[in-house]
Amino acid sequence: MARAIVRALEARNRQRARSAPPPDGREVRILLLHANGMGGTIRTVFNLAGHLARTHDVEIVSVVREAEEPFFPVPAGVRIRYLDERLPRRKGLLSRFPSRLVPADEAAYHWFTLRTDLKLVRYIRSRRRGILIGTRPGLNLVAARFAPPEIVTIAQEHGNLSSHEPLVRRQIMRRYGKLDALVTLTQADLMAYERAYQRAGRSGGSGPRTRAQIPNAVTRLEGGLSPLTAKTVVTVGRLTHVKGYDLLIRAWAHVHARHPDWTLRIFGRGPRQEKLQASIDKRGLTGRVLLEGPAADVGTQLAAASVFVLSSRREGMPMVLLEAMSKGLPVVSYDCPTGPADLITDGHDGLLVKPEKIHAMADAICLLIEDEDLRRKLGAQALETAAGYDIDVIGARWEELISGLVQDRRAAPDGGASG
Repeated sequence: MARAIVRALEARNRQRARSAPPPDGREVRILLLHANGMGGTIRTVFNLAGHLARTHDVEIVSVVREAEEPFFPVPAGVRIRYLDERLPRRKGLLSRFPSRLVPADEAAYHWFTLRTDLKLVRYIRSRRRGILIGTRPGLNLVAARFAPPEIVTIAQEHGNLSSHEPLVRRQIMRRYGKLDALVTLTQADLMAYERAYQRAGRSGGSGPRTRAQIPNAVTRLEGGLSPLTAKTVVTVGRLTHVKGYDLLIRAWAHVHARHPDWTLRIFGRGPRQEKLQASIDKRGLTGRVLLEGPAADVGTQLAAASVFVLSSRREGMPMVLLEAMSKGLPVVSYDCPTGPADLITDGHDGLLVKPEKIHAMADAICLLIEDEDLRRKLGAQALETAAGYDIDVIGARWEELISGLVQDRRAAPDGGASG
């Protein structure tokens, strides 16, 4: 039954393609899993939406709503539409059945249900003009299958190809070719996609015609610049395995032995909080490694530190690095795949450390603690690096991409509409 419906919708797309109006880039719709959450993807999407709203009609389409209000301020000129209202907590009969459209090994699969499938397809099919941007594989794959031919579709990758499970990667290789563009955050990830599509091409697969790298823009934060005088190292992120705070706490034990008057502050919440606190207590770091919970004002907390550290096992494009750099903080980061090496020039605006090396991380942190001149030099250059990721700079690249896609569609013999 489901396959028959999909085939019917695809046939309808082919019919619509014959009479589809010229592409129009004035309306921009951004698909987001849960706009009222507090993750990095949500914050950067709000940032981009606010910029595009200066010249476009912009709406963020939140697939689910499980919190009453957005955690982040909604930018001026941006609307939020919710598809699956889960307040109060009565979700309805269709919510008891799993999604049939999102791959089962997609990282956010547990958020998707048969109800979200229907709501999402109905919304996408209702569009008659404009740009549709997806922000995770599950949303991009649904857009690729169901977007009407007059809609310009863009898949934005907020992680990286290698982080996706095998079934998701196979679907990406099979279906993204129906999209107009793929945008990665880093050059390394763009090259990974290029290599994957070259391999897929030998067996008939193809990717979007336009593939580009555009990083996220750094959010403008409150709090001023850091004077780099506090005996404090800071990090920000969810308390999960991938963020590597277990490694950082072990490294801090060595830092503490050499500099017992310095403090590590970890801002964020997550499922590993109890285990991390137990590790802190076990190593005698209570009071010197602090699990602070979420930071309501990240900019002020960053400005109150003298060094920022990133201990992740893997990343997409860690915006928190740029946010720290925008406060004039020197940064220390594991050179994990992917992201840190795209943002940090080792020895120029920060220090890169071999992934998961405990002693190397401790030594890098101690180097910045002990060498104030180096700390200030790297901090000043970090500030310059962050300026290149300002929303006006990154937003202009998005404007150019959108304009180019619309022009390419209009120049195509059939208007560029795909079925």
